[in-house]
Amino acid sequence: MMNQFAPRLPRVCVLCHAKFSSKPRKIGKPDLSEKKMSFVDWKKVTFSGGNGGDGCVSMRREAFVEFGGPDGGDGGTGGDVILEAVTSLKSLNHVSHLYRGQDGDNGRKQNCSGKSGKHLVVQVPLGTILKEDQVTVCDLEKEGDQMLVVYGGTGGRGNKSFVTSQIQAPMVATRGKEGQERQLALELRTISHAGLVGFPNAGKSSLLRALSRARPKVAAYPFTTLNPHVGIIEYPDLEQVAVADIPGLVTGAHRNVGLGHSFLRHIERCICLLYVIDLSQGKPWEQLTHLRFELEQYQKGLSKRPSAIIGNKIDLEESEESLARLQERADVPVLAVSAKYGHNISGLKNHIRGLYDQDMEGKRKAEKDGEDGRKKGYSRRVI
Repeated sequence: MMNQFAPRLPRVCVLCHAKFSSKPRKIGKPDLSEKKMSFVDWKKVTFSGGNGGDGCVSMRREAFVEFGGPDGGDGGTGGDVILEAVTSLKSLNHVSHLYRGQDGDNGRKQNCSGKSGKHLVVQVPLGTILKEDQVTVCDLEKEGDQMLVVYGGTGGRGNKSFVTSQIQAPMVATRGKEGQERQLALELRTISHAGLVGFPNAGKSSLLRALSRARPKVAAYPFTTLNPHVGIIEYPDLEQVAVADIPGLVTGAHRNVGLGHSFLRHIERCICLLYVIDLSQGKPWEQLTHLRFELEQYQKGLSKRPSAIIGNKIDLEESEESLARLQERADVPVLAVSAKYGHNISGLKNHIRGLYDQDMEGKRKAEKDGEDGRKKGYSRRVI
């Protein structure tokens, strides 16, 4: 939607009575492509638990109380650091490079223990993976998933806890322990059911606009999309399927040429792949071969996932001949669409729904088999 402009009336200077006008002001909400949004999908963060409080050395001194004895309290426990996955966040740009739990308070006299530090809860987007030394520690893929990253230090002991039958008045206490410290790499992988994979300027962003209400930037030059965008396809039965627009791949992306790994990591979670082929280019089957090669070199078996081929720009004259030659060489269904004019978009939605239902049926069957196995194992133990 084009932004409208509201002309401003000439204003008069108070001193010299000269008329002047300012620049026209935009009316309405700016498009998504006009907003300056920073997308961060990888960050290295240091987590540190709070330190425990020190124990207290104190002797009870009170009138009319003989042999008061020690009354030093223990120190409080330091706060932990917890990560929680939420759906309201889509990027790691808000995540700081250092998080530290609250320290516990020191113990006090009159057997008063120190207050424990509060736990620090850091919210991250769904699909965040935690890695330590290139090893995956945890995967937060569901709403409300939490992980305790570091523990807080335990509090020190006051002199009251050192009383024994032989030592009735100890004058010793211990210091609180330091909190645990870890350095983790947070990696965000977009969660979607289907992923649009293709070379730059193949029409992936225009196709996502036609399929959903997402509004990624569209322009007549390559690398228009620099960050992944996720759109939701809504069906009459209220089922929703997420489709991700992956930025265009280039030759050598598996060797991290350009921003290869930054783009390819978002494809790993997709249950099916939609290869967007530009039919206006000569030999479109070579685009499919190169795309599958890049995916397979990045991760073994990635190109073997359920997929479909989308021949885009069918509205152009040279695309009809390329479509027929592509269908002869393709081993999966080829759907001819025009993202610009909306041709055959409904057929594409139905095909995506078929791939989604097939995957969900397989998951339900696996869960049912797992439940049957657990029931059989339980019955054998009872007998």
